[in-house]
Amino acid sequence: MSTLALPAAEPQSPPAARGRIPGNHGIWAGITCEFVEFLVLFIVYFVARAHFPADFEAGAGRLNTLAGTAITLVMVTSSLFIACSVATLRAGRRRQSIAWLAAGIVTALGYPLAKYLEFRWNMAHGITGGAGIFFTVYYYLTLTHLVHAFWGILGMLWVLARHATGAYTADGHGGLEALASYWHATDIIWLVIFSFFYVLA
Repeated sequence: MSTLALPAAEPQSPPAARGRIPGNHGIWAGITCEFVEFLVLFIVYFVARAHFPADFEAGAGRLNTLAGTAITLVMVTSSLFIACSVATLRAGRRRQSIAWLAAGIVTALGYPLAKYLEFRWNMAHGITGGAGIFFTVYYYLTLTHLVHAFWGILGMLWVLARHATGAYTADGHGGLEALASYWHATDIIWLVIFSFFYVLA
């Protein structure tokens, strides 16, 4: 007698993968602290702006909008590349994931370069931290964000080194997800800073 072959069941993702938070508890504690820190700084921004509206209106017009826009494009693009790195590794394409991560690092390095060129331009035009309350707040916020971005870039280098030595697989890549989560959070904060200083002020 011939037997009917039952169709093979479609592979399903493990239950633990459904609805889980990417990364690990440590990185989300760090992201929460980052958000709280910048929330305090944004409150300082609004308090200063409420007390010195004319200074903020005049100061925004002196900033290099091209530099701010370039940094925004760099941050968004690098976040996209790192997201692609996570997605391709989940799909089992390790080499492509490493390539996407390397592209994300190279792109992210454009941020400190663009910020350095912007600060040089600022100095040439007399825009220093002592040029008024607007620029004091501007430098404090943007330099603080640059420090957080620098930590993210160091994290990228560490994750790339581990990724290249086979530390991450399609089933285990919490470190890569943690990096992506931190960089996306840093990206979101920059979009707020860009809006406050280069667009809305």
